[in-house]
Amino acid sequence: MSEHVTEHKHGGLGELPATAICGNDITSSCLYVSALAITFAGKYAWLSLLMVAAVLFLFRKIYGEVVGALPLNGGAYNALLNTTSKRVASLAACLTLLSYMATAVISGLEAMHYVEQFWHDMPVLAATCVLLAAFALLTSMGIGESSTVAIGIFVLHMASLALLALVAGIYIAVHGLEVLRFNMALPVEGGIGRALFFGFAASMLGISGFESSSNFVEEQAEGVFPKTLRNMWIAVSVFNPLMAILALALVRIPDVETHQTALLAHMGSVAGGSWLAHLISIDASLVLSGAVLTSFVGVSGLLRRMTLDRVLPQFLLKVNRRGTSHRIIIAFFLLCLSVLWITKGNVFTLAGVYTISFLAVMSLFGIGNILLKVRRARLPRPERASWPAVLVAIAAVVTGIAGNLLLNPEYAKIFFAYFVPALLIVMIMLGRIGILKTVLFFMRSISDAVARFTGKVSTTVVGKIEAINSQQMVFFTRGDDLATLNQAMLYVRNNEHTDRVKVVFVGEDESSVPDRLEKDLAVLDEVYPRIDIEFVFVHGKFSPELVRQLSDEWDIPMNFMFIGAPSDHFMYGLAELGGVRLIV
Repeated sequence: MSEHVTEHKHGGLGELPATAICGNDITSSCLYVSALAITFAGKYAWLSLLMVAAVLFLFRKIYGEVVGALPLNGGAYNALLNTTSKRVASLAACLTLLSYMATAVISGLEAMHYVEQFWHDMPVLAATCVLLAAFALLTSMGIGESSTVAIGIFVLHMASLALLALVAGIYIAVHGLEVLRFNMALPVEGGIGRALFFGFAASMLGISGFESSSNFVEEQAEGVFPKTLRNMWIAVSVFNPLMAILALALVRIPDVETHQTALLAHMGSVAGGSWLAHLISIDASLVLSGAVLTSFVGVSGLLRRMTLDRVLPQFLLKVNRRGTSHRIIIAFFLLCLSVLWITKGNVFTLAGVYTISFLAVMSLFGIGNILLKVRRARLPRPERASWPAVLVAIAAVVTGIAGNLLLNPEYAKIFFAYFVPALLIVMIMLGRIGILKTVLFFMRSISDAVARFTGKVSTTVVGKIEAINSQQMVFFTRGDDLATLNQAMLYVRNNEHTDRVKVVFVGEDESSVPDRLEKDLAVLDEVYPRIDIEFVFVHGKFSPELVRQLSDEWDIPMNFMFIGAPSDHFMYGLAELGGVRLIV
C-alpha cells in the first residue's frame, strides 16, 4: 500500500489569481516574441501574430471541451489517460514536464539578465539558482500564497505594457510615421508567403503557457477555468500584435536584431526615455520570474496526478502541513538545477527543448479532444469544439513545429537528448513488474555458491511484486453485458498492476441485480485465470458519497475505482467522484 494521501478539494482560486498564475507565463512572451516575429516576418510581423491569436482562439474551445468533460489536473496527460492508455498519456506527460522544466530555467535566466542591466557584476547563473529556490519555497507554502505574488506581478505587467503603448502612441503622433514608412517600404526576402510561414512558426512561442491552467484546474473555483482561457487569449491577441506594430513604428527593422533581447526596453527608451526603459526592464524581470512560478504550480498538479496513478514513485505523494506535495516541488527544483548546470545557461540549447515540447503538448491536446469525441461521446461537457476547428488547430501547431525545425534543425537533436531519458524513466515505472520478474529470473539462475544471497533477493522481489499486485481495483457496473464487462477486464489487465478486481452493483435490493450478471462474471473468471474477480452487491444509490464510503471501508483509493462512460443524464460531474476513472 502507498502511504496515506490527503486529497485536495476541488475549487478555491478565483478568476484573477488563477489568470495571474498562468497569465504571467503567456504574457511574458511580449518581451521577446515581437523581435522574433519581426526577424522572420519583417513588416508582416503583426499579421503573423494575429494568425497565432486566431489559432489560440480555436484552442480555447478545444481546452474548454476536454477539461470541461474531465475537470482534473494533468492537462494533456489527463485527456489521453481517460481516452487511451497510460503509456500514451505518459508520452504527453513527459513532453509537458520538459516544457515546464525549460520554461522555468529559461525564464529565470532571462529575468536575471534583465536584472544584470542594473547590477552589472551579478553572477547570473548563481542568481538564477537562488530565484528557482525562492519560488520552490513559495510554492511549498501553498497555492494561495503563490497566487498573491502572481497577482502583483501580473497587474504590474499589464499596467507596464499599457503605459508603454500609451507613451509610444503619443510619441508616434508627435514625431510622425517616418520609421513605419521606412519599414513598410523594405522588401521581404522570399515573398509574403515565406515571411508569414516562418514568422508564424517563430511567433507560436508567444502562446507558451496557455496549457498551464489545465494542469491546476482542481485548485480553481468552479467556472473559473474557461475564464482563464478567455483572459489569456485577450491579452495575447491585444498586446502581441500591438507591440509588433509599435516596434515597426519606432525601430527600423535592420536595428531590431541589435536589440532583440530587450526590444521593448529599447522601445521605451526611444518613446519615453531611460525612465520608461528601466520600468520595462524591471517589469520584465518580475514577469519572467512569474513564469517560473507558473512552472512550479503547473508541474505540481501534473506530477501529483501521475503519482496517484502509479506512473511515478509513491513517495512523492507525501504532503507537508500546508497540504503541499513538497517532495514533487523539491524534485522539480533539483531537475531544473541539473539542467542549468548541464547547459551552463545556454538559452539556445534550452530553447530546443522548450519549442518542440510545448508545441507537441498543444498538438497532443488536440488529439485528446478528437479521442474524447470518438470514444467518450456520451460524456457531458459544457462546450464543444467543432471538428473543423480541431483539425485546423492541430494542423497549425504541426506547421509551427515544422517551421521551427526548418529554422533550427539542431533543435531536434537537443530535444531528443532530454526527451528520451525522461520517457525511459516513466516507461521503467510502467513496466516495473516485467523488470522485477526479469531480475527475479536472473537472480534465481545464479550458482549455488551465492544461493543464500540470491534467495534473499528473490524473496524481496517476490514480495514487491505481490505488494504491487495486491492493490485491489473496483469496477462499478450497471448490469452491463458480457462484452462491456470484458472490455473492463481487458483495460485492467493491460493498464493496471493487479490480480484482484471487485465488480460492484449498486441497487435498492438484490432483486435488481440482472440474472445474467453473476453468470457473465463466472465466465470472465475462467477467461482471466490470473485475475481474481469478486462480485459485490451494495445496497443504496450510486453517488460521490457512496464512492467515498466504499473507498474508506475497503481501503481502496478512489483513483483505483472505474466506471463506464456515463450518459447525458448522469447526475454527477467527474470531478465530484474524486478521481474515479472512465475505462469503457
